[in-house]
Amino acid sequence: MGTLEQAVARLAPAVGTVRACQAVGQPRSSWYRRHRQSSPSPSLRPWRPAAKPQPRALSEAERQRVLDVLHEERFCDLAPASVYATLLDEGDYLCSQATMYRLLRQQGETGDRRRHATHPARVKPELVAAAPNQCWSWDITKLAGPAKWTWYYLYVILDIFSRYVVGWMAAAREAASLAERLLAETITAQQVEPHQLTIHADRGTSMTSKPVALLLADLGVTKSHSRPKVSNDNPYSESQFKTLKHHPTFPERFGCIQDARAFCQRFFGWYNAEHRHSGIGLLTPADVHHGRAEQITLARGAVLDAAFAAHPERFVGKPPQPPRLPKQVWINKPIDPPEPPQQFPG
Repeated sequence: MGTLEQAVARLAPAVGTVRACQAVGQPRSSWYRRHRQSSPSPSLRPWRPAAKPQPRALSEAERQRVLDVLHEERFCDLAPASVYATLLDEGDYLCSQATMYRLLRQQGETGDRRRHATHPARVKPELVAAAPNQCWSWDITKLAGPAKWTWYYLYVILDIFSRYVVGWMAAAREAASLAERLLAETITAQQVEPHQLTIHADRGTSMTSKPVALLLADLGVTKSHSRPKVSNDNPYSESQFKTLKHHPTFPERFGCIQDARAFCQRFFGWYNAEHRHSGIGLLTPADVHHGRAEQITLARGAVLDAAFAAHPERFVGKPPQPPRLPKQVWINKPIDPPEPPQQFPG
């Protein structure tokens, strides 16, 4: 035994092990680890008489009666406290609340005993567009006003196939009536026929409002909503808002609502007519929305063919091809099930 341990051994009976270790600078963990004694094996333990039964304990029959009462139909979804109070009001006492909890705990039944409503899982929206004006996505984003905590609200309706902004509105407030008016005007301007269009949105108050739902039903437009608390069910609108707010000319704040509207007028003019979008073959949304995509792609192909004919050594493998417009655009494209393995005769 070392010097420190000897000092602890002498001081411990007088001041206790903790203070002795602190006094001589000996870590308590080291002391306990070196002086810990393993418990003797069961065969070496001294014999002790069996404990006497607790006189206050319920008998087996009484415990079973308590469980039977707790399992009754009128009590099966009540907390033990409510069962206890109900029985007292009926002039019956079986046991204490603690005993009820203890018996239920032994049975593994101390979870929530109340019946709960069960709701089916929300269906994932799966929407496809193969041409303009088949599926729109719309959302509302905030624009910072001139002072702190002041906001303007930008409503944007986007065609997911062409990425063309078919309608927008900058307003001083968010309201279902404004959304209803914008949707009605945009559907009329795009000459949408009944049962031609699906409009997708998240679950904001304006998107799920009754006026908007009634308007879409009257116009024969199918409405779709994102799943609750799922942020990527409305990707096209979110991506368009990112393009808006990361544009070099986007200001930190707008001086007034007229300032915000003037900026949006310029931005959406550029976005629709000049912005080459990577998701639509580097075409502009206006070219795709108004049916000029194939003509422009053929012209680009002619330029690339001429470049290849002039300098074929500069291109490896095959002649260059212009970016292609996707044939279909999806929101949550379903995953094709894997093909079953082929069976060969053995």
